[in-house]
Amino acid sequence: MKAQFLIAAVASAFLSLPVQAEVYRQVDKDGNVTFTDDPQGKAERVNVKPATTITMPKPETVEQQLDEEDGEIGDQEAYESVTFLAPADDEAFHSGSGNVEFQVASDPGLRQGHRFEITLDGQPVGQTTSGTVSVSNVFRGTHNAGVNVINADGERVFTGESISFTIHRPTVNN
Repeated sequence: MKAQFLIAAVASAFLSLPVQAEVYRQVDKDGNVTFTDDPQGKAERVNVKPATTITMPKPETVEQQLDEEDGEIGDQEAYESVTFLAPADDEAFHSGSGNVEFQVASDPGLRQGHRFEITLDGQPVGQTTSGTVSVSNVFRGTHNAGVNVINADGERVFTGESISFTIHRPTVNN
């Protein structure tokens, strides 16, 4: 049993060593440059530096470490919900100028240094700590709005449920 373990350990050690192949640069009669591992003619050897690899920690590990260092609730766990108060989901309304006032709230309220970010059709349109963002000249039609909580570093820490609404605007035809 020990012999099999020793053989497996030695074999895995050799397999884990980096593989280093020789690389050669060749220039043909037309001036075309090629790189190969098979030298032919007037090939010159090229020294290739080994690639640097970095293994990043998993995001969950980093967040957990940061939370433990702070001794506080992490940003992710700070909110139970973030919702739109206005407009309502699937609401349709008339707005001659295309102005829309978004009202949002969180449970519990915003933490110190946090703010709401409103997105319209996937693009950020405003940030606020008061819970109200006004957007002008929104085109007629159906739109999707989203709300995020952003921390002091500008990172998204919580995403609320998105809504859909429809704006009716007058046209030259009516």
